[in-house]
Amino acid sequence: MDYSIKITGEAGQGIQTIGETLARVFGRMGHYIFSHQDYESRIRGGHNFYQIRISERPVMSPREKVDIIVALDKEGVTRHRSELDPKGMIIYDSASIKATFEGPSFLDIPFAELAVAHGGDKIMSNVVATGAVLGMLGMEIGPLLRLIKETFVKKGEDIVAKNEKACRAGYDFAKKGCLSCSFSVTGSGGPKMVISGVEAIALGAIASGVRFYAAYPMTPSTGIMNYLASKEAQYGIIVEQAEDEIAAINMAIGASFAGVRSMTATSGGGFCLMVEGLSLAAMTETPVVIGLGQRPGPATGLPTRTEQGELLFSIFAGHGEFPRIVFAPGTPEQAFYLTNKAFDLSEKYQIPAIILFDQFLADSQYTYSGWDGSKLRYTDYRFRGEGAAGIDRYKRHALTETGISPLALPGNSRRLVITDSDEHDEEGHIIEDAETRVRMVEKRLHRKTALLKDEIEPPILYGDHRPEVVIAGWGSTFGVMKEAVDLLSRERSIAMLHFSELWPFPDKVRLDYTDILKIAKATICIENNATGQFARLMRSETGYQFTGHIHKFDGRPFTIERLKGEIDAHIGKL
Repeated sequence: MDYSIKITGEAGQGIQTIGETLARVFGRMGHYIFSHQDYESRIRGGHNFYQIRISERPVMSPREKVDIIVALDKEGVTRHRSELDPKGMIIYDSASIKATFEGPSFLDIPFAELAVAHGGDKIMSNVVATGAVLGMLGMEIGPLLRLIKETFVKKGEDIVAKNEKACRAGYDFAKKGCLSCSFSVTGSGGPKMVISGVEAIALGAIASGVRFYAAYPMTPSTGIMNYLASKEAQYGIIVEQAEDEIAAINMAIGASFAGVRSMTATSGGGFCLMVEGLSLAAMTETPVVIGLGQRPGPATGLPTRTEQGELLFSIFAGHGEFPRIVFAPGTPEQAFYLTNKAFDLSEKYQIPAIILFDQFLADSQYTYSGWDGSKLRYTDYRFRGEGAAGIDRYKRHALTETGISPLALPGNSRRLVITDSDEHDEEGHIIEDAETRVRMVEKRLHRKTALLKDEIEPPILYGDHRPEVVIAGWGSTFGVMKEAVDLLSRERSIAMLHFSELWPFPDKVRLDYTDILKIAKATICIENNATGQFARLMRSETGYQFTGHIHKFDGRPFTIERLKGEIDAHIGKL
């Protein structure tokens, strides 16, 4: 069982409401889901869709073929009809879209009429449509009714009852009317959580003890701010919407200097404004975590689409030379743990850490049975109160063998804490001499970088350990690459190398990934950008050059069919 359901329509028609409701219901019923969205940069109008994949096994990528299309506008039919599986169905409301379609693959369901008749208001059309999908799939309606009650209970029993009636009306109509439906939903375990990439990053921050978050809203990073704001009271977090990204990063740096774990997040355009602050954090050795959500550029580009165009930007942005961490999770699970690791290493080494994600990962939802909390790191590396009492003379930027200086809090003890954005001596006072400059660069850059390399995990190797074909990638391509390996391994020896800890670039001590690449007949680097930024980074850091490249930069993610086809084309040239 592996079905894809696409809800289509204009912005403002409740597409996301239907999609997220179905995703939560499927998760509660124990099924695996993967969902992703495609939407235009406008509040109302345009053409958008929300696509859910439901299966009895873990799924992590979108498919091109769709089994059920819920068309809330006429364009949903005309644009996506070609994607329909031969046994698939399109449901629509002819009265609402003012068009009628004939054929065995169409089912006209009067969403609005049923909403008014059973719920008393046309606004409940989306509830009718949600119930109709469950009816078509032959699934029980109970979990959806319970979710409706949870959602509307604060609005009173009357509202709950009306929504339940509207839901049942859609469910019954589809179940009776879809005589040709042959869907069979099988396989389920215990309830599973449904989580998106941005929610996982926010949860990772909470698990890491974040206490201050400042940001200016910018797609696709805004979801982090929204989630943390919803948990302010519960976890004692201050969330500040700054006037711009310059203020946001400086607020985060100030909060960190004052002694709390802090974070900011933005997209590429906002990160441009943050770069001076990034270098300020490096010079003053102030820990800060930055979320960088990628979308197509330059400038505002395609604001609501996806791309992997800022890998090199995140690694090399900033004036001067200084160490940083760049992590690029490929799943919400990785996002959760890597955000936690970013907070830990940022404070341990007193450096900026960047969580690099994209719109695809940000908005996509996955199901998980749960995560292991014992894997989380939390060490308070700061000297609090008189914790630095054992140090004869406290120096904020003391020269040490590791390059890591004691980090005390201003105003928290008798110790005087001084730092400066100009080059400074051990105590934090401005200097001009060459000798101190050299010693400070050695301390900040070389000594810390040497230790940081030991903290970086090697890429994940999935598939044959002595493969003929290797596909490699980073960040959000994890799921589609993994499924491609599963499909192609039936015919040939193939493996995937996925990199999520990108800077410092992983060494080859724990896994000599270049040896794996060298023994393969074909090595293909897969990226959602036009220039192959990771392939260039790989060549720069290791000297290895891939034999082939697959680039996608139209603002849309890879589908499993598209990627498998392109890999097959490359392999066919051998």
